[in-house]
Amino acid sequence: MKKYLLPLSFLLMTPGAALAADGENALNGADTAYVAIAALLVLIMTPALGFFYGGLVRRKNTINTIMMPMICLAIFTVQWFLYGYSLSFGPDVGGIIGNLDWAFFKNVGMAAEPEYSETIPHILFALFQMAFAILTPAIISGGIAERMRFPAYCLFVLLWGTLVYDPMAHMVWGVGGLIRDMGGLDFAGGTVIHVTSGFSALAAAVIIGKRRGYGILTMHPHNIPYVCLGGSFLWLGWFGFNSGAALNASDVMAQALANTGIASCTAGLVWVLIEQILHKKMTALGLMTGILTGLVGITPAAGFVDASASFLIGITTPLVCYFFVSYVKAKLGYDDTLDAFGCHGAGGVWGALMTGVFCTKAVNPAGADGLLYGNPAQMIPQITGIVTGIIVAVVMTVLILKILGAFMQIRATASEEAQGLDLIDHGERAYFKL
Repeated sequence: MKKYLLPLSFLLMTPGAALAADGENALNGADTAYVAIAALLVLIMTPALGFFYGGLVRRKNTINTIMMPMICLAIFTVQWFLYGYSLSFGPDVGGIIGNLDWAFFKNVGMAAEPEYSETIPHILFALFQMAFAILTPAIISGGIAERMRFPAYCLFVLLWGTLVYDPMAHMVWGVGGLIRDMGGLDFAGGTVIHVTSGFSALAAAVIIGKRRGYGILTMHPHNIPYVCLGGSFLWLGWFGFNSGAALNASDVMAQALANTGIASCTAGLVWVLIEQILHKKMTALGLMTGILTGLVGITPAAGFVDASASFLIGITTPLVCYFFVSYVKAKLGYDDTLDAFGCHGAGGVWGALMTGVFCTKAVNPAGADGLLYGNPAQMIPQITGIVTGIIVAVVMTVLILKILGAFMQIRATASEEAQGLDLIDHGERAYFKL
């Protein structure tokens, strides 16, 4: 049945507006409008991550570091359209991957796909999920910034998205997915996004090796205002990231929105309090980092827990991340440039575990009661999801880098690192002396 898209203003005025007829599943105007806005907010997060990361590196690598997330917008929009969406959410093959029935967005149109949402267009669901697929590999760049050549990085993230993100998204979120069918809960990507990208960043950092002069030369962030600007837009986008995962304008969406704010602000305060106690100074970098860790921690739990649980997650996640960033990295000596593992990997694991502890059907009947509500068995699929994500991410990251390294230059030479990758890979400078 042919359907005609109504103007957005009409959708906003009529929450129950139906875009389908003749007995088909009716699309809901409010749901459609909200998920569309949420998708735009998530898309903002990728360039925001570029500025956040760009301010954290030395000035000679500013453009290269901003470009690493930005290029993912182009690569994964095309990849998602060609085959990525179908592999992630298409009809199931063995509980691990989707088939290619929806490649090139075939049969992905304005009608709803009831297995995922009955009230928004199928193509909107695909676009919302695309924003997640774009952002996830971009996070990995934080682990290998200032030393990986850009052409190699582009091929790496394309292969990583295909071999890690797509199967993990299917297993956790796809109909028929192995972890989904076990009862694993991941509201907006704790395992699919943060665990996989964080542990891949760690594996890549180890395989590629430390920056030359690491631990000897001064490598302080060169532009804290960039960090604050990028972090602020990341924070803004994350409200759409978490609440949009409800896929409707509902009570669960509102709870996820509230939980996102409570956890992130609490975590920001905890981080700067740690700084004040240990170093007698509260830093802007610390505040933005703390907020980020709270957002990572609440992501898998956002639509499954109440406000009190989000507060506790906001308190505990920065403690875990601070320990990994400040002590574990120094003890083990790996060069996770921008703490992608310390914040996303460690925080993602903690958030996924806390989801299993605090989730309750009183918040979301489609979820489960967790450990705190008399169901310790919920920890089994949570841990299974975490372990699966770590294994898939680490093994595939190592294999991809080893294969690419056999026929192309992955790491910048000593001379190239000294000059900076802005000039070497892009022929541009971020700043010019007058």
